[in-house]
Amino acid sequence: MIGDDGADYHQRLILPAALELLALRAGERVIDLCCGQGVFARAALTAGASAVLGVDASPRLIEAARQRTAGSGAVRFEAADVRHPGPWADGSFDAGACLMAVQDVDQPGGLFASLAASLRPGGRAAIVMMHPCFRIPRQSGWGWDDEKKSQYRRIDRYATPLDVPISTAPRRAPGAQTVFHHRPLAEYLTLLGSAGLMVNAARELCSHRRADSGPRARAENRAATEIPLFLAFRCVRA
Repeated sequence: MIGDDGADYHQRLILPAALELLALRAGERVIDLCCGQGVFARAALTAGASAVLGVDASPRLIEAARQRTAGSGAVRFEAADVRHPGPWADGSFDAGACLMAVQDVDQPGGLFASLAASLRPGGRAAIVMMHPCFRIPRQSGWGWDDEKKSQYRRIDRYATPLDVPISTAPRRAPGAQTVFHHRPLAEYLTLLGSAGLMVNAARELCSHRRADSGPRARAENRAATEIPLFLAFRCVRA
């Protein structure tokens, strides 16, 4: 669905934020957990990494990543459950990433532990996720205040951890579902710290999309610039 280079959110927000936070240097080794079909792995190579390893639990996505990156000996992919450190989590990587996948994982603490175990001491990681304060499937959405003529973000539930079934590409695979695992922000920060990952930078990413016309366009665009939809962290392994 997101193609070789990612959807517009990847191209305009997610990849630029991750690469800015990591500030990759020439010759560095990078690991990409929950790599999907390898969008970030290829971007990291372009940014100067000398070697990139992508790990994902889906053999189908790993095969798609290999096909999309055929001919590049500097990138390899492995199918594995990132909730449990494998031989690839050997403490040899200079940098790591997990983009738009934290909330697909039912044990984020295991994911963070694997990420930390992959990095050398002082190695850094970029994590980009749906903003847990503002994007919760079935429990958040846009609302309109007719008196104030303003668009706002409605949050119905936040503090309670939730496992929310959501449809996966309903037009392509009717009835297929995955699960969105919502956790409050404090839990993510605690799990990162417990894994030995210190957060030393963060970015809150607002949508780049804008309404061109319509009676609510001005209010919609103001809300789009004020209410972030994605949250990005840079972490350093202790």
